[in-house]
Amino acid sequence: MTVGGRADPDRSESFGEELLGVLLDGAHELPPHLVGPLVAETMARVGGREAQILLQDYGQQQLVPLPADGGAAGDPLPIDRSEAGRCFLESRPVEVPTPDGIRIHLPLLDGGDQVGVLAVTLDGVDDDTRRLLCRIAGLTADLLQTKNGYTDLFFRTRRGEPMSVAAEIQWSLLPPLSMVMPHVAVAGVLEPAYAVAGDSFDYALNGDVLHLAMVDAMGHGLDAATMATVAIGAYRHARRISIELSEIYLFMDRAVAEQFDPDHFVTAQMMRLDTDTGRLQWVNAGHPAPMLVRAHRVVRRLDSPTTLPVGFGGDQPQVSTMELEPGDRVLCFTDGLIEEHERGQEQFGEKQLIDWVNRLEQADHAIRTVARDLSHTLKRARGETTSDDASLVLFEWRG
Repeated sequence: MTVGGRADPDRSESFGEELLGVLLDGAHELPPHLVGPLVAETMARVGGREAQILLQDYGQQQLVPLPADGGAAGDPLPIDRSEAGRCFLESRPVEVPTPDGIRIHLPLLDGGDQVGVLAVTLDGVDDDTRRLLCRIAGLTADLLQTKNGYTDLFFRTRRGEPMSVAAEIQWSLLPPLSMVMPHVAVAGVLEPAYAVAGDSFDYALNGDVLHLAMVDAMGHGLDAATMATVAIGAYRHARRISIELSEIYLFMDRAVAEQFDPDHFVTAQMMRLDTDTGRLQWVNAGHPAPMLVRAHRVVRRLDSPTTLPVGFGGDQPQVSTMELEPGDRVLCFTDGLIEEHERGQEQFGEKQLIDWVNRLEQADHAIRTVARDLSHTLKRARGETTSDDASLVLFEWRG
């Protein structure tokens, strides 16, 4: 059809639009427990069967099938020893021939975070099918994130063992465990996943500035979780009213001091990274010094003037500054990562931490995989002993 001498674009519904419309049109009022069946119905329209949504458990050890309409969903798959796990770790589709077709695993990516894997079996696959499947996976990831805000279904699916109340509080505070953007990437791990109390972290990408904080509240249990909640809440508030980094410390310090006894404190690390230039600023309030990883090796500790922990009423701190190079990574961690020791043995120590970072960095993995592998490797090296929270955050400036 021609209008005014110009060809009128074809607005008829193509097969691909119709297919994605099944998800989009049904998503608005869809109850969370029907996400799985809706995705399975969409997959069936391209000849797919045995569709599964696999979510990462909180311990980052397994991919757990999301129950279909409340029913049983199958056994969890190990992340380290399965094709679905390979898809998850490498953030790319993995195709596996089967006796009755091809089993395809697709990463469920949302804003650079990966919530799990979508798996489906087809008789055969071509490039058009692959394109549609990747787009279905993208919409599925968005749907899971949207519905997660008003259901416990996804939380219960991901919880691999009983979780303490303190850990529930900490997990409810967290941003996504990872974020991958063109100029910057972030990945964090909380350990022990089901009993963490005082450790937490937060980040935000506002324009061309990455804001990041990591805290470690004294003690264990609910007291520590409550202090960490106040510290992170104060950090977010101060960050959102755009005050200077040194003033953020004073704001957090005052919030903790006003709510808790004088002997209560929170160690903290607050950072700002200009993702255009690589200029990094940070304030250290009693935290272990971060480590700079360059060309796959730890090259230095980011030592800086250390002020008193949050809650002790320290003076306005000095802000440290350095220029990162493209590809640089910075590792922030809590003291539980290096102070743990088996009975009668020496502490795990910073030297062992550096050795393991160097070994894992040689594999040239994505930042999310390195953070996860580092945390799990260190836990194994400590003999699976974790008497204190032992958490880390790794970020990369891509230039």
